[in-house]
Amino acid sequence: MDFLATIADSELYNFHSHTQFCDGRASMEMFAREVVAQGFSHYGFSPHSPIPIESSCNMLKVDVPVYLEEVNHIKDEYGDKTNFYASMEIDYLGKDWGPSHEYFQTLPLDYRIGSVHFIPSQKGEMVDVDGSHENFDRKMSRYFAGDIRYVVETFYAQSIEMVCAGGFDLIGHFDKIGNNASHYCPDIEDEPWYQALVTELIDSIIAKKLTIEINTKACDKHNRFFPHSRYWKRLINAQVPIIINSDAHYPHLINANREIALEQLKNIQK
Repeated sequence: MDFLATIADSELYNFHSHTQFCDGRASMEMFAREVVAQGFSHYGFSPHSPIPIESSCNMLKVDVPVYLEEVNHIKDEYGDKTNFYASMEIDYLGKDWGPSHEYFQTLPLDYRIGSVHFIPSQKGEMVDVDGSHENFDRKMSRYFAGDIRYVVETFYAQSIEMVCAGGFDLIGHFDKIGNNASHYCPDIEDEPWYQALVTELIDSIIAKKLTIEINTKACDKHNRFFPHSRYWKRLINAQVPIIINSDAHYPHLINANREIALEQLKNIQK
């Protein structure tokens, strides 16, 4: 939505966070108190959406009305100090489940984040390729027969399908597979075939006029942003709307590394 990029120009905000309704580590109330204490003007809650497969990281469909009621409670309790928003980070699993699905389009959300975390194995089993390097290594062996190129190509194909299907306002951490892939296979992100996949996805993002986030969650542990800073100049030159989100799972991380990303972004824009 246009308001995301407009707000990003000048105010303290974060539009990507996770609380007790998915894999966050604190309640929405605790987040809201920290948001107000730090002087945020705008803050969006974005639990991982319900999905039709088992996942410990995603909220349950039965909890969606409870979540929406809690957002309204937060707005009533703290809305005089901060503008709070209801969102979801919606997993794209394929043509039958994603942000454009009728279920998500009928929910009273202020904006929608489209993200890819799961990809099908060669046998068709949906596998979460996010998470720690150690878990990723185990999944490479268990589900993908060590074929990292298959994983990367499938991740980007899934992402492009999601962009083409639409139904969302903000694309989340669009090259996140690069973190685990480059651990598993160092320098893979420098390979021409890998670069071509990212270029194709960026072309799709530009064509659809999507807003992208610079996701700061991995800055401390892995010294990188999503997308990688090597792509920022092209995105800026294409006038892609950019916002900076912390993808916080803990209240004290709501502003983590956002200022670092903002400074780097300003230096590129000079």
